[in-house]
Amino acid sequence: MRLVLYQPDIPQNTGTILRLSACLGVPIDLIGPAAFDFSDRSFRRAGLDYLDHVHISRHESFDAFDAARVSLSPTPRLVLLTTHAAESHVDFRFCESDLLLLGRESAGVPQSVHERVDARIRIPMRAGLRSLNIAVAAAMVLGEALRQTDGYPKE
Repeated sequence: MRLVLYQPDIPQNTGTILRLSACLGVPIDLIGPAAFDFSDRSFRRAGLDYLDHVHISRHESFDAFDAARVSLSPTPRLVLLTTHAAESHVDFRFCESDLLLLGRESAGVPQSVHERVDARIRIPMRAGLRSLNIAVAAAMVLGEALRQTDGYPKE
């Protein structure tokens, strides 16, 4: 299981997701360009000293990321978290090798990326509300995925 961040916008959210990744032992793929410098103070503050415990792979573009993904055998599924999905994350059957893709806070992912994912899932929410904070969404879906695959760290 890996978390994939597509061109992140907000350093505090990215730092929080990286802290989540460190605590749960889940690697991160960062697809650039990001909207901030990774030396940004708010990013470092959100990640605290956990950043040294995260395995991060950086990719210059979605095409570079996807080329690396499809070169793996077997190719892991790319699962997009989006408000534009029909299937709920609790109804979806996760695999240990899934890559959970989170879009930009401001715009999600472009249609060209939507067309290249293997699955789209959403978090059920009350009608009339747009979306959850991306770090909250990452934690909710990753938690369900790790529960289903028995992927939580062993204490």
